[in-house]
Amino acid sequence: MTEHDFSAWSSTSGSRPASPPPVLADVDLVVVGAGAAGVAAATVAAEAGLSVILIERYGFAGGAAVAGMSGTICGMYLASDNGRGPEQVVYGFAERFRAALDHRGGLTPPQKYGKTWTSAHDPLMWRETADDLLITAGVRILFHTVVSGVVVTGATVTGVIIESNAGVSSVIARRVIDASGDAAVIARAGGGHRFGDHGRIQNPTMFFRLGNVDVPTFLAGYGPDTICPPEVTAKILAARATGANLPRQHIWIFTSTRPGELLVNATRLSARNGSMLNVIDPADFTEAEVAGRRQVREYAAFLAQELAGCGNSYVVDTGVEVGIRQTRSVIGALTLSNQDVVEARKRPTDGICRAPWPIELHDGDRPKLHWLIDDYYDVPYLSLVPERLENVIVAGRCLSAEHEALASARVTAQCFEYGHAAGRAAVMSIATGDAFRHLNQAALRAEMIAGGSAL
Repeated sequence: MTEHDFSAWSSTSGSRPASPPPVLADVDLVVVGAGAAGVAAATVAAEAGLSVILIERYGFAGGAAVAGMSGTICGMYLASDNGRGPEQVVYGFAERFRAALDHRGGLTPPQKYGKTWTSAHDPLMWRETADDLLITAGVRILFHTVVSGVVVTGATVTGVIIESNAGVSSVIARRVIDASGDAAVIARAGGGHRFGDHGRIQNPTMFFRLGNVDVPTFLAGYGPDTICPPEVTAKILAARATGANLPRQHIWIFTSTRPGELLVNATRLSARNGSMLNVIDPADFTEAEVAGRRQVREYAAFLAQELAGCGNSYVVDTGVEVGIRQTRSVIGALTLSNQDVVEARKRPTDGICRAPWPIELHDGDRPKLHWLIDDYYDVPYLSLVPERLENVIVAGRCLSAEHEALASARVTAQCFEYGHAAGRAAVMSIATGDAFRHLNQAALRAEMIAGGSAL
């Protein structure tokens, strides 16, 4: 089969038209998804000289951080019990993006989140920062475009089928990076994947921004921690007892880069019958969107009535979509285990990213947190490599990880570094002719360290 032979191409539905789609481009690398991982992967690969196309369903980069308005760069700092300030342990592309965003005025100083720290960002400036990095690197970006199929022969992926308002076409590539967050390429190519803990995945949520807040008055009452104090939880429970639709009593509120504005993470979304919502299913996704907007109004009314400084506040906007924490995870050549996280396992020969973020599991009426105190674990390179498919690697929250492990490993700083690793791995794989699973991991780590990563 030549690289332009479509006799084995597969589509979302498993069916295909009589004639193969026209070839839009033949490139070194196609990256699917322009979230944190995709932006990092495409940028570093293009800077290394590869011809790169980046495919993104929305009209902007950002993924869950922007479309889902998760709104923070989590995973940069150690957690501690001693009350010290933020101690950064993750650098590389994550730090490069953080610094560029901060330079624009699009990032708050670190804010206290329980025992660790995080920073809130301006979603428009996030998009603009990504635009500049990608365009300067020479990446060809295709916004408003979705992947509907994969060009594959046997276990080798050689391109993707894309659709837009212009029609259906294909992109042929020497290597493919699945940074979709949902393992969209892997699933369409027939690769192994799982959903959480035997099908049980984390709740989605609808973030929102609250405007016209007297922020100094709010902070004086709420306190310095973005995780709500016990008295706020007590008020939520009391309001719920009177019929308010406030299913989550432990909420998180961050100050914004904008005057008089707060970023609120409060909702908990489940089906009307109380079951889990899996947003891979468009019916579940739709139910989550509608329920999310309704809950936002309930929480906004509660905040206006009960929290100091919020009396004249209003909802500025919500995410473009609900915040997605978990869908498909690939079955990888190696899996990040729950025990790896709890024991803070170090990987001096194959680690490609430090991860200090707690296990933050959103399953039930309150998030469950397991802190890594003054420590971090390393994420192994082979957790990005599918168990059997060739020429394709993943980056982002769809890495191979057990359920609780993913609740730590999925956050933004780590996704930047997964993309950093995948992009450099693509460069090395093309240069050496080695499959992703057979790359010299010491050489990959050296390249990442040269790119600023702390390993």
